Amino acid sequence: MRRRKIIIPAAVTIAAAAWVAWSNVSPEVTELTVESEKLPESFSGFRIAQISDLHNAEFGSGNMKLVSLLEEAAPDIIVITGDMADSRSTRIDICLAFAEKCVQIAPTFYVTGNHEARIDEYPELAAGLEEAGVTVLDNSSAAVERGGENISVIGVRDPAFTAGRASSTVASALTSLTGGDGYKILLSHRPELFSTYVASGVDLVFAGHAHGGQVRLPVIGGLFAPGQGFFPEYDSGLYTSGTTRMIVSRGLGSSSFPVRINDRPEIVVAELISK
Repeated sequence: MRRRKIIIPAAVTIAAAAWVAWSNVSPEVTELTVESEKLPESFSGFRIAQISDLHNAEFGSGNMKLVSLLEEAAPDIIVITGDMADSRSTRIDICLAFAEKCVQIAPTFYVTGNHEARIDEYPELAAGLEEAGVTVLDNSSAAVERGGENISVIGVRDPAFTAGRASSTVASALTSLTGGDGYKILLSHRPELFSTYVASGVDLVFAGHAHGGQVRLPVIGGLFAPGQGFFPEYDSGLYTSGTTRMIVSRGLGSSSFPVRINDRPEIVVAELISK
C-alpha cells in the first residue's frame, strides 16, 4: 500500500510532464469560418493562414513542421502578426529562413509586435523580409485581387515603437487607412485594442500577443496575457462586436515564461464566406 502511494503520484507526475513537453513542440491547426455580407463573392472560400508570436522558435529542422502544416492548409495568403523575433534571444536567421518558405506557399503579409520594437536588429529583419518577398505593412495597406474584385489588408505598427497611449497611437494610424467601403482586414499584434479596431470600422482583425494565456485552465481559458492581465478577455479564438470580428491566435513560441501549459502552439486558418 505504501509503495502504491508513492508509485501512482510519481507516474501521474511523469505523464503530465511528458504531455507538457510534447504539447510545447507539437503545433496544431485551428480552422475558423468568417461570414460577411460585405465580402465580395469572388472571395468566398478565400483561406488565410495566420502565424503569430514565433519568438525564434523552431518546430523541426528549418521549421519544417510549420511549413508542412501550411502547405496542407493551402492558404490563399499568409499573415504574420508580430513577434517573429524574441528580444531576449534574437535570431534573425530563423525568422528570415521561415519567411522565405512562407512566400513559396502563398503571398505573405507581416506586421510588427512589441518584441521587434525592442531589438536593434529590426531594420535588418524588415529589410530581409522584404527581400524575401514578404509585404511588410507598417501603417500601410495593400490590395488583394481575386476574380476582378479587391479587398484591403491593412497593417499597423506596434505601439511599442512610439511614445504615448497604445490605443491613441493605433487609432491615429487607422484614421488614414480605413477610408472607403470595401472589405478591410486588419493585422495588428494586440487584441486588447479590440474596441479601437471596432471604432475604425474594419471588418476582420488578426491579432496575437496573448499566447493563449500561456497557461489554459479548463472552462476558464487563459490565465494571463500581457496588456490584459489575469484571465484575459481576448486570449484565443473568434470575437465579434457589431460588424467587426477579431481572430486571436494562441501563437507558436514562448518568451519570458518558457513553458506553455494546456496551450498547444497554433496556426490559425480562417476561411472567408460571402453571405
